[in-house]
Amino acid sequence: MKIIFAGTPEFAAVALQSLHEAGFEIPLVLTQPDRPAGRGMHLHPSAVKQYAVAHQIPVAQPLSLRMDSKDPQRAAEAKRAHELLLATDYDAMVVAAYGLILPRSTLDIKPCINIHGSLLPRWRGAAPIHRAIEAGDAETGVTIMQMEEGLDTGPMLLIERLPIGPQDSTGVLHDKLAAMGARMVVKVMRKMEQGVVEAVPQPEAGVSYAAKISKEEAALDFSQSAREIGRRIRAFNPFPGAHGEVNGVTIKLWGAEVLDADSSAPAGQVLAADAQHGIVVACGGGGSLRLTELQKPGGKRLPAAEFIKGFALDGLRFA
Repeated sequence: MKIIFAGTPEFAAVALQSLHEAGFEIPLVLTQPDRPAGRGMHLHPSAVKQYAVAHQIPVAQPLSLRMDSKDPQRAAEAKRAHELLLATDYDAMVVAAYGLILPRSTLDIKPCINIHGSLLPRWRGAAPIHRAIEAGDAETGVTIMQMEEGLDTGPMLLIERLPIGPQDSTGVLHDKLAAMGARMVVKVMRKMEQGVVEAVPQPEAGVSYAAKISKEEAALDFSQSAREIGRRIRAFNPFPGAHGEVNGVTIKLWGAEVLDADSSAPAGQVLAADAQHGIVVACGGGGSLRLTELQKPGGKRLPAAEFIKGFALDGLRFA
């Protein structure tokens, strides 16, 4: 079976590697254009492109696949990409975190199969892993679905569940789901080869949308409950990194534990900052949170015990 693969970040690269190592022929990879990154802001290829180039797989990087774009350059690139797809011998396209909309003209060529990091129809959209943690979901998973024009609305081909651990961050869950999705998509493509795959419509109930994460969301509000703040810290790790402000200094917070002890102190007040108790902060509703990993501007991520050696928090308050 010949598969065109469309994806961009590491989540997608894991699936591409799995399909390639399973012996599927991959005549073409689509990925987003190289982006500036690092201190020098030099152009860097996506994780998917790096894997494709290393394994001599042809790569195309159109700005858009929409031939009706009002931008002449994007429309022209989309037209060239469409012609390339038509000229390529393939049986299906596998899509994982590609980042570009697949228009009807692309979906109509051959079946398009998507690897989505949630239990659809829960968390359709751009940031399902972040939103599942932020909302306090007990479980998540991966859905392999057949794509259609709606946002993650297509029929499901395979779904598997995964519990969300009490300390799972987006980074941790991302890696678990990437490995799960990579394994599952190989299974689905094998079934497609044999003509035995079954498509099941998504339930109409339980639809929610995982909006793209913005940097502005990472500013914590300590008037929220300790559980809400703890979930946000985990949800925004590693991107964009939750933070609070102390005496005008922005402190990134990478890890925390919800404590059972109640407090009558104002929300944001540092209740303890020592080797015995760690860094404990009062939260809304009388709860409190122990901060376990922090980072000051220009510094490294440090365990709380190390952080307080170079940044005094006694008697201060997180804004």
